[in-house]
Amino acid sequence: MPETLFKKVKSAIKNWWVHLLLGVLFIIMGIWVMSTPISSYLSLSIFFSVLMFISGLSELIFAISNSRNIDGWGWYLTAAIIDFVVGVILISDPAITAVILPYFVAFWIMFKGFSAIGVAIEMRHYKVGVWGWMLFFGIVAIIFAFMIIDNPAIGGLSIVYLTAFAFFSIGIFRIALALKLKGLHKFLGE
Repeated sequence: MPETLFKKVKSAIKNWWVHLLLGVLFIIMGIWVMSTPISSYLSLSIFFSVLMFISGLSELIFAISNSRNIDGWGWYLTAAIIDFVVGVILISDPAITAVILPYFVAFWIMFKGFSAIGVAIEMRHYKVGVWGWMLFFGIVAIIFAFMIIDNPAIGGLSIVYLTAFAFFSIGIFRIALALKLKGLHKFLGE
């Protein structure tokens, strides 16, 4: 691997476990949402608010702790701030969250899908083997987001299932990324 790759990812890989925890959290949330479809809509709005807050806080910690070691760390910081602020807004007013949940979920999933595609393309550039699967799950997340935006009147049940599948996609992407970063962490002897 080129020396620039080591410089670029050395600091990022020391926190590989953050991606693993977020991936597991997304998959657990997807399972929970699918197992309680009828009562999940209101619960989903509250849980989504908390998840957005926790995700933003975790990403904020990651971005700040790696500010000197990642090229373009400002994008990580911007995404973290957006997730954190939206999480705070959603937690503060659950009634609004329930009304606009489909749009928040769709645009948030779309943002995460595009982010996953960007990471996959960067990993492809460095010939990391799992980039194709990461790209696939990023595209799947975006497709689910467009399905939610296209027909929010489908009702709570379809939003619940589409959201659950999107959470699975994001969770699998995060876990795959964490495992690849962990491998790089071991390779570098960090």
